[in-house]
Amino acid sequence: MDEVDASGKRPLWVLLVTLASLTMLGPFTIDTAFPAFGRMGTEFHADTAEMQLVVTAYMLAFAAMSPFHGPISDAVGRRPVMIAGLSVYLLASIGCALAPNLTVLLAFRVLQGLSAGGGVIVSRAVVRDMFEGPQAQKLMSRVTMIFGIAPAVAPIIGGLLLRTGSWRSIFWFLVVVAALMIALVVFVLPESHPTHRRTAFVPKVLVAGLVRAGRSAAFHRLSWAASLSFAGYFVYVGAAPIFVVDLMHKGEDDFWMLFVPLIGGMIIGSAICSWSSGRMSANRLVTGGMLFGLFGALVNVVLAAVTATQDLPWAVVGPALLGVGSGVCYPALQLMLLDMFPASRGATVSLFTFFTLVLNGLTAGFVTPHTSGSTLALALTSLTGLVLGFVFWTFHLRHRPGAGGRLRAAAVPAADPT
Repeated sequence: MDEVDASGKRPLWVLLVTLASLTMLGPFTIDTAFPAFGRMGTEFHADTAEMQLVVTAYMLAFAAMSPFHGPISDAVGRRPVMIAGLSVYLLASIGCALAPNLTVLLAFRVLQGLSAGGGVIVSRAVVRDMFEGPQAQKLMSRVTMIFGIAPAVAPIIGGLLLRTGSWRSIFWFLVVVAALMIALVVFVLPESHPTHRRTAFVPKVLVAGLVRAGRSAAFHRLSWAASLSFAGYFVYVGAAPIFVVDLMHKGEDDFWMLFVPLIGGMIIGSAICSWSSGRMSANRLVTGGMLFGLFGALVNVVLAAVTATQDLPWAVVGPALLGVGSGVCYPALQLMLLDMFPASRGATVSLFTFFTLVLNGLTAGFVTPHTSGSTLALALTSLTGLVLGFVFWTFHLRHRPGAGGRLRAAAVPAADPT
């Protein structure tokens, strides 16, 4: 790849890998520990429902802090927020590795969640800071492609670490990952939000960006369309320990059987999204991706309802199709949201992430444990998310037929679209 970034000082692939690595911190934090749930549960005398809290505590804390990372980065710059967040995350990971009981582990998982967004959330705003139009869509899609590898690789790494050490080695691994991310931000990533574009670092101004987005009907339509449709896919990520171990009767080294097809679909969808940049309007792209996702969800329900196709490999065909649909439309939806309020992109991506993570956290902690008794129950839960997401998307198109059309080179005015 001979392209260079907006500064013209480094190859584009260097920036691409850096941003994708920052977004990978989220799935690495969740998925690397999945193979260790059995050992952790045994040591802490915790059942399956209690171990799900290891996921939920992180995600809800991430969601609680997510509205603040972006607005702060609008005021002080992207890099300081990333470095501070990653530093706290590193310390929280050390705490997890040394936790003597489940309560202490959950406390440090909360701290991980509060700090991880400094890199995960703010890196999305960097993409739109530095690139416009089809090039922004192409880069966002490529970031999603690389990011998509993380959930497939993370449980495999977790399984390998368990072969040579205890479950605590997984959190020491996250310490190393955090240190590498800090080094990338310090030495590779340029500051994409210059001083003259920053907002004042006062509570009233920081909150104003969130309020502006929160009052926009169009923002809510797009946010819920993206969040609900992605939740239909994320059901299988959050339920991975139950799906692989309890339903498929596999072991702690077998999570790849779910994550390889699941994330493979996401990578294929993201590649389609990248290819379509400049060739197809964003409205058509998102509609096509959501319709394909609905098709995958229906196939998933049919396969789960038939006894002969409830086991592997049939059980992962539907999730793989869900990944394709999500990979096609999710990058485009994120760019539509970021283009709504160019002056406060950090606040916009923060509020959107808040919606998504609250929904996914509640799904993983309270919906999944009660709907994962069978492959059919999981498939129906996933279908519900896809249907609701598509309803919000069609509602958005009906009220703003021109919203999110072909991605333009010029920024969208910072109005309050309704």
